[in-house]
Amino acid sequence: MGEYVLEMNNITKVFPGVKALDGVTLKVRPGSVHALMGENGAGKSTLMKCLFGIYHEDGGEIIFDGKKRTINTSKEALDLGISMIHQELHPIRFRPVMENIWLGRFPMRGIAVNKKAMIKQTKELFKEVDLDIDPEVLAGTLSASNLQLVEIAKAVSYNSKIIIMDEPTSSLTDNETEHLFKIIRQLQSKGCAIIYISHKMEEILKISDEVTIMRDGQYVGTWPAKELTTDLIINRMVGRDMTNRFPPKTYTPGTEVVLKVDDICSPLPKSFQHVSFDLHKGEILGIGGLVGAQRTEMVEALFGLREIVSGKVEKDGKPFHIKSVRDAKAHGLALLTEERRASGVFGILSIEDNTVIAAQKDFARNGVLQEGKRYKAAKESNESMRTKTPSMEELMQNLSGGNQQKVLIARWLLTHPDILILDEPTRGIDVGAKYEIYTIMHDLIKEGKSIIMISSEMPELLGMADRVMVMCEGRVTGILSREEADSVQVMRLATAFMK
Repeated sequence: MGEYVLEMNNITKVFPGVKALDGVTLKVRPGSVHALMGENGAGKSTLMKCLFGIYHEDGGEIIFDGKKRTINTSKEALDLGISMIHQELHPIRFRPVMENIWLGRFPMRGIAVNKKAMIKQTKELFKEVDLDIDPEVLAGTLSASNLQLVEIAKAVSYNSKIIIMDEPTSSLTDNETEHLFKIIRQLQSKGCAIIYISHKMEEILKISDEVTIMRDGQYVGTWPAKELTTDLIINRMVGRDMTNRFPPKTYTPGTEVVLKVDDICSPLPKSFQHVSFDLHKGEILGIGGLVGAQRTEMVEALFGLREIVSGKVEKDGKPFHIKSVRDAKAHGLALLTEERRASGVFGILSIEDNTVIAAQKDFARNGVLQEGKRYKAAKESNESMRTKTPSMEELMQNLSGGNQQKVLIARWLLTHPDILILDEPTRGIDVGAKYEIYTIMHDLIKEGKSIIMISSEMPELLGMADRVMVMCEGRVTGILSREEADSVQVMRLATAFMK
């Protein structure tokens, strides 16, 4: 095998209108965790798709296990010993977990599937990775974090020499992340190499042996992880110093109350209860809390996606009765959802379609869509967001996560809201794109809009919010001013009802 199990040399990949990879190098040692880092759009996922046979490189060579390879399909990659856990999970939701794992390689008894053997093999696999899930439960009934762990188990089942993990902890709690790290160390001990893609700096520095950094489709360099710091990684990723992670605050929130929430309750006893707060004009109100705090459920109720059984809401001093999303939009509210891929992005539609879809009626005359008007609105809105794309006809699925998020903000701005609810607005986005999103948020505030921002990232919460409201187990435990808010106070409030 030699020093490396994998060498990708001078890899080039061109799509219409863009050179996605320009002479990229990646060399991975057996039994190592090799982090692959870069901003959204740097080409990390494209490089991995070339390795996994989803794309075919236009130039360069792949040497795997000591031999030059041409990998045309994912099946060829799997047969060689290369498996991949994708960032976007697409399970067959109405089939059992075990069928999702062994799809295409079911144990057989003659011409029939050997269900008993499949259950036994799945249980043995789950025992190996310390996963407590019923093999026969439908995949669609699992949480996002459990689906992620099932995908990890599936990758392990191939006995691969390399496992590619693309944002594997995006849906995992801290405890589940530690569980994943335990699995990774077990795989390392067996000589399996891990290519680990993540924007979480602390994870990278904790789990990696080496780090390769890409920028704008090009190779920047490879370093031992122990020689790197967060600041060094960021500098090499973005090509400039990022001493300030957040744009300077150049506005002062108003005192006018634009949204008053008074004692609202969910019909579900374990959801949000007796929530009250005010949102001021020109303010970013941050909402902090741990997983299960019911933050998302509460803002979804304000947007008409969930029921409110008691309490009241006022908008601009007038009662606001929320029965549907249409009511919320009509009163100037917009919601950027937490899971953009599941409930925001229409991947196979164009950027133009994704941008105008929430305001479609504004571009119709006598029931006929006015294409020129639609195109102009989408183009101008995305230009104001500084969305990077070859054209408005580009498919949404081809954009980086940060640019997808900009399109979704552009979409909601076309509905002319004065209150934007942003649920985890920078999840899965690199530091450079985060700064651009933060700048957009500041620009919107300076235009007189107000923002409710849910964030699970403490630096983001403290760096962007004018006030921080903290929730624990469905209840508000405190509201802190910018001066009062620090990580200790927020965490104290976030665990107020936990024993």
